[in-house]
Amino acid sequence: MMAHDGRQRSTRWALTAATLTALALAGPAAYPQSSVSSPPPPSAVGAPTPKQLNPLPAAADIHTVAPLADGQWTLPAGDYANTRFSPLKQINAANVGGLKVVSTMADGIPHGWEGQPLVVGDTMYVVTPYPDKLIAIDLKAPQGPVKWIYNPRPDPRSQGVACCDVVNRGAVYADGKIIYNLLDVETVAVDANTGKQVWRTKLGSIKNGTTITMAPLVVNGKVFVGNSGNELGTRGWITALNVSDGSIAWRAYSTGSDKDCLIGPEFKPYYAKDRGKDLGIKTWPPGQWKIGGGAVWGWISYDPETKLLFYGDGNPGTWDPTQRPGDNKWSNTIFARNPETGQAVWAFQEDAHDAWDYDTTIENILIDMPWHGRMRKLLIHPGRMGFVQVFDRTDGQLLSAEKYVPVNWARSYSLQTGLPDEDPAYRPHLGATTSNICPSSTGGKDWNPTAFDPQTGLLYIQAHNVCMTDTPHKVSYIAGTPYLGADVTMFPGPGGWEGAFIAWDVADARPVWTLQETKLPLFGGVLATGGNLVFYGTLDGWFRAVDARTGRILWQFKTSSGIVGEPMTFVGPDGKQYIAVYSGVGGWLPVAALPSVSETDPTAALGTVGAVPDIKKYTSPGGVLYVFGL
Repeated sequence: MMAHDGRQRSTRWALTAATLTALALAGPAAYPQSSVSSPPPPSAVGAPTPKQLNPLPAAADIHTVAPLADGQWTLPAGDYANTRFSPLKQINAANVGGLKVVSTMADGIPHGWEGQPLVVGDTMYVVTPYPDKLIAIDLKAPQGPVKWIYNPRPDPRSQGVACCDVVNRGAVYADGKIIYNLLDVETVAVDANTGKQVWRTKLGSIKNGTTITMAPLVVNGKVFVGNSGNELGTRGWITALNVSDGSIAWRAYSTGSDKDCLIGPEFKPYYAKDRGKDLGIKTWPPGQWKIGGGAVWGWISYDPETKLLFYGDGNPGTWDPTQRPGDNKWSNTIFARNPETGQAVWAFQEDAHDAWDYDTTIENILIDMPWHGRMRKLLIHPGRMGFVQVFDRTDGQLLSAEKYVPVNWARSYSLQTGLPDEDPAYRPHLGATTSNICPSSTGGKDWNPTAFDPQTGLLYIQAHNVCMTDTPHKVSYIAGTPYLGADVTMFPGPGGWEGAFIAWDVADARPVWTLQETKLPLFGGVLATGGNLVFYGTLDGWFRAVDARTGRILWQFKTSSGIVGEPMTFVGPDGKQYIAVYSGVGGWLPVAALPSVSETDPTAALGTVGAVPDIKKYTSPGGVLYVFGL
């Protein structure tokens, strides 16, 4: 890392490139050619100020769960509620135009940098894509040296098993340890001060197609981890480990018997569609549940008041739905669980017998706010299937479900039954090609997380507008190999735009402003701050700050690669606020930017190349941490 102007600064920390070179980080230390000269900003769609169809809730009436307040960033999303909101406001709408790069660090790993740094005290922690290195950066020293690098050396064969790039979505801090997952199905705990491994636990095997890419969460002495591998016939699970020694406390599978799924007397789903005994077996053909997917590879939330853990799991396998008749429980399901025992409290299956790969692993945001005249404990789910859903998180009742991108696979959701009103014309089936399904398998948005600002009552969504053609075919299961069962091609959706940054009014269930991208979809995370700002990045490398209420672009900076990471903010040892983000294109939809992926085969990368055929004109692989300050 180096000061952007090349001079030593006494009031700001900055790392030297020589330090990193000496420690032999992977790849070349190719520092970016940065620029603050801006292209024409994306078009602002709609009114320049939010169109308030109903008054936005007053800030005092909206409460988030365990909000972030101390200037550190110790959890993947900043807080347990997955709001990605920080009350820090030294950097605000009035002065953000003066934001400058104060330091960069180039690692050179040419894959998707999908995570976010942690800041604990005076140290920043960076987790790379495979080979999953952990880098500790000293923020208090004048030249900001790297304190240590932990290199776990995961099994290199795991690279060939990973479905959609060899990404890592970050770490969590707890009990003096930095805890994170490795691609080869291991979880490690590293001493935050020394960089020495404290424990390392094997949770599965790449031989059956299982990997791990998600960021763990720690609650009350337990680490919660889920697996990846739906497209390789894995069986999904969430596992709790003890922070002290890495031993397994419990595991809940997404398919199988009630015993395996940890469904017992506490389980009381709100809707009849989710009630019954051993549905994780009975809703599958004989034995298919053993290779049925439902991997838990996304974000986890926790409510310390109700003492419930919330997460969603993935799609069923295969993509050919005729090979697995039935509702395929409990794939594509939001679960509420007791974190101490793992026992399920309620569940809501988004779409039974999924035929589109609409994983439910998207984040669940927990807020308390007025809803139709009374305070409710809400769970907001901006789903891959193209709807923003709002639930009562105490019991799983669906309170609202509205489209935020073009959607035709379903017309609406019934609040009475919890079922989608599907259009059968857009359900794929064996022996036919189904065209123009919206959204595509990448969803209205994918894993890339939103942010919620309790000051505005708005949810900020990085969306993409991509549709697909789907031709299912029969496929045989061979352990550790692709188990897909469909040929898919994707293409830009209707309306002349591919990406949209949307400010969504949760109370009124509709957008209040939108910024549209015409060249590429959006595929990164969002940060909202107390300074009336929202930060996000684009696939062609622009990092932006916009006014949280109006959507007006106040500042933007061109980075060296497409941004698929999540911005975060912190207070440095000098008492000043900083913003940090990774720049490094990759991940499923934008993996077409990598040299190894054909740009002429529209079915490559599970069909995503057709959605971004020109992406290599606008971006190239990278791997740079940027830190900005005033």
